[in-house]
Amino acid sequence: MAAARHSLTSLAARTAAAPSSLRAHAAHQQRRLVHAQLSGSVFNTAARRRGQAQGLTATFGCLSRSPRAVLAPRAQPREYYSTEKAPAESKIWDFEGLSKLIEDPKHKIALIDVREPGELQQTGKIPGAVNIPITTSPDSFHISEEEFEDRFGYPRPSPDTEVVIYCKAGVRGRAAAKLAQDAGWTNVGEYPGSWLDWFEKGGKVER
Repeated sequence: MAAARHSLTSLAARTAAAPSSLRAHAAHQQRRLVHAQLSGSVFNTAARRRGQAQGLTATFGCLSRSPRAVLAPRAQPREYYSTEKAPAESKIWDFEGLSKLIEDPKHKIALIDVREPGELQQTGKIPGAVNIPITTSPDSFHISEEEFEDRFGYPRPSPDTEVVIYCKAGVRGRAAAKLAQDAGWTNVGEYPGSWLDWFEKGGKVER
């Protein structure tokens, strides 16, 4: 803008001192400069408006909707709650506690390994554990005792038996504990460290 004004001022000064033919030519150039200056101003204004529009688009997502419509609070989804009582939390066991538990002949528990049979063949298991593979047999705690024994070849622990469930790293064990509780098992424990923790700490292995 300052450069354009300087050009106009210089051109006007030269025009006043020039002959008529030159003054006509200079006047034409002056009009062109004025037109260019105005065009630049209009362009800059349009660019600013486009920038504002883009900013609004980024802010509101779409200019075709009014800000009120965009910014209106969304209706909150309804929340529904079960009236049934949630199952009790599992008892959590660590390596030391479980080691003492399985070595105590007076304390009768059912230790359940919920990994797949192939995993047990590769690594072994905690001594005395029975295998109930929860990934391929998630219904194991819900089927009848007869069907369970037909499927696995050994009886299923009764619902009032104290059970301790483990897997490889604790994830499947937590899911299996929840399934057992939902099926009516009332004394459920978990070993979150599971096989990885047991093996790392030098626990005994049954193969």
